[in-house]
Amino acid sequence: MQRLLYLLGIVSLVTLNACDITGGQLVSAGTSGAAKSWTADNGNGTYSNPLFYEEFEDPDVIRVGEDYYLAGTTMHMNPALIVLHSKDLVNWELASYCMDRLDLGSAFRLEGGNIYGRGIWAPCIRYHDGMFYVFSNVNNMGLQVFRSKSAYGPWERNQLPGRHDLSVLFDDDGKVYIISGNRSPYPIEELTPDLKSFVTGVRHQLDARMGEGHHLYKINGKYFDVSAIPGAHTDQVVARADSIDGPWQVERMIQGESLGAPTQNGVRSGRGGNRTFTITSSNPNAGGGLTLHQGGIVDTPSGQWWSIIMQDHGSIGRMVALVPITWENNFPIIGLPGNLRKAPNTWLKPDTGYTQDPKPLFMRSDNFDSPKMNPVWQWNHVPDDTKWSLTEKPGVLRLHSLASDDFWMARNSLTQRPMGPESITTVELDASGLKPGDTTGLALLNAPYAWIGLVKTAEGITLQMFDQTNNKTTNAPSNPTHVWLRVACNFDTEEAVFSWSTDGKEFTPLGEPFIMAYQLTTFQGVRPALFNYNTSGQTGGFADFDNYTVEEPRARGIEREIPMGKTIVLTSGADGSFLVSNEEKMILQSVSGSSPNAGTPNIRFKVIDCGTGRVALQANNGRFVSVATDGDSVAIKKAKVSDLTDAEKFQWVNLMRGDTMLMSLTNHRYLATRPNEPGPVTVSATGPQPDRKGGACFKWKAVE
Repeated sequence: MQRLLYLLGIVSLVTLNACDITGGQLVSAGTSGAAKSWTADNGNGTYSNPLFYEEFEDPDVIRVGEDYYLAGTTMHMNPALIVLHSKDLVNWELASYCMDRLDLGSAFRLEGGNIYGRGIWAPCIRYHDGMFYVFSNVNNMGLQVFRSKSAYGPWERNQLPGRHDLSVLFDDDGKVYIISGNRSPYPIEELTPDLKSFVTGVRHQLDARMGEGHHLYKINGKYFDVSAIPGAHTDQVVARADSIDGPWQVERMIQGESLGAPTQNGVRSGRGGNRTFTITSSNPNAGGGLTLHQGGIVDTPSGQWWSIIMQDHGSIGRMVALVPITWENNFPIIGLPGNLRKAPNTWLKPDTGYTQDPKPLFMRSDNFDSPKMNPVWQWNHVPDDTKWSLTEKPGVLRLHSLASDDFWMARNSLTQRPMGPESITTVELDASGLKPGDTTGLALLNAPYAWIGLVKTAEGITLQMFDQTNNKTTNAPSNPTHVWLRVACNFDTEEAVFSWSTDGKEFTPLGEPFIMAYQLTTFQGVRPALFNYNTSGQTGGFADFDNYTVEEPRARGIEREIPMGKTIVLTSGADGSFLVSNEEKMILQSVSGSSPNAGTPNIRFKVIDCGTGRVALQANNGRFVSVATDGDSVAIKKAKVSDLTDAEKFQWVNLMRGDTMLMSLTNHRYLATRPNEPGPVTVSATGPQPDRKGGACFKWKAVE
């Protein structure tokens, strides 16, 4: 499969106040790691969502002094319950997992059952009196309470009766409240100070229509509960009360914000095993796209407020966004003044008082030279530690096969979260240690799943690709025992292509492209996995994996490019119309591609660098695009570069499929045309439509 090559780099950091007419071209990110792997930090004082271009579910965030901590769901994976640390809310690192082994019964070990779609759910992280706490329900196994003096562990654990999608508040009078549930009225119970039991005979409640995924806070003496409205395409609401007993007032916190992400593939039928699946195709118009919902809020020492909030995102799984909060009528509302309940895709980094270079969350490639497992890896269910090794043959991961009927129930499958928007995963496999019945290789763990690998029988080895969507097996023309296996995932098209090589250089596709999908069997996106299992009902041989690499061709691709200093033309993604400066009326307008004005120099605009990813657009006559201070009309104004105000500056916003938006700094809305109605341009759009047909999304092309 051909893959696009993108220019690595981002806009250089320049001063905030002045505009530089010479502009800057793209420069490399602050670290070599950030140039090769996705990080939200643009390196110019701004960030772009998603916060991680990989799955991270049910986020809860806290601040302790000048440090931030983020916890998220890990479902059935091991180690379990991830905790991250940051100093700036944009660049994060792993602090710890709360549990090395989520071993609460045989099904957790894939013995006589499984816990797909279950396990660790919706954690709540808190800090109180020098102790970190993480609370998380495990389906049918109770509420797990973890505690440690350090977010880096080690963690101690005790268990309470289960509570769904809970949140905990340490009140300033010494009481500890816990809210849970997904139906009104929501119970608010009290925990004993040691968090080892519930206080009997005491019960409060929140009697208002809220949702699930609670986040309970006390801010400036008032109680707040943030939760997501249940449903396929949801919003987030916030309730406020002067007392824990209410009465509670409810406000919509965010509404219909998709960040332009379209509704993507889903599974209509099939529940794992050997079932046949039906994949529903992408429909960017369905439900207005995939909306932001369910996340926590946090403040900075400077007084800013932010939310880290979740969004379904197709087969890659649920991802999170960092979005600003504006307080209105004493409610925390997501968005910026003039455009509330919407969220910017790109914005200024939080004012945390800390500055650092862009840094990816994990380094995902692994040559297995370390005697300890890279913490980016997680096991599918609890592993059998006697059947894998990094030291038995130093420099490789050795997986001894265990009995299983198929990949779905294969123990000791080692996984990572894939990276978007595209990633190419390759691994070297030596199968000379296999025994009859062994099947080993590289998979995409999901429902449905697919894999490419080697199958050992008494007659020899066969190289195969298997697609569970239709239970189809494709055989390769040759059957080597030493191969390089590859899967290239494109999360825009939701297709994955498996291929193989005997030299690690020239790769041959095998099988049809695999259609990836999100589903509620695992409640996760696809995951590359290394596996080895034996179908004979007993243990078999071993497979050696080496040189696992993850390439991200768009980590710093077109999604990050700003054509500073270049002269460009802008065309609408809705109807192909051109932006043009009308020198007679001194306004900015759109004209159809067939209009005579589309062939004049007036469609040209020079992009002036105003710092922190902000630009001014200079028309062919030397004047600047300018927004009216008392409305949403857009004029062409005479001005000096040194005198440009917010009316002439726009935040350049790149979406994830090469589309560009221009946010006015006067009202935080976006430059927009009226689709199929040529005429004056306004700054009235509140955000992008998933189908890009709303008039606020543009394509640019450099003309000189």
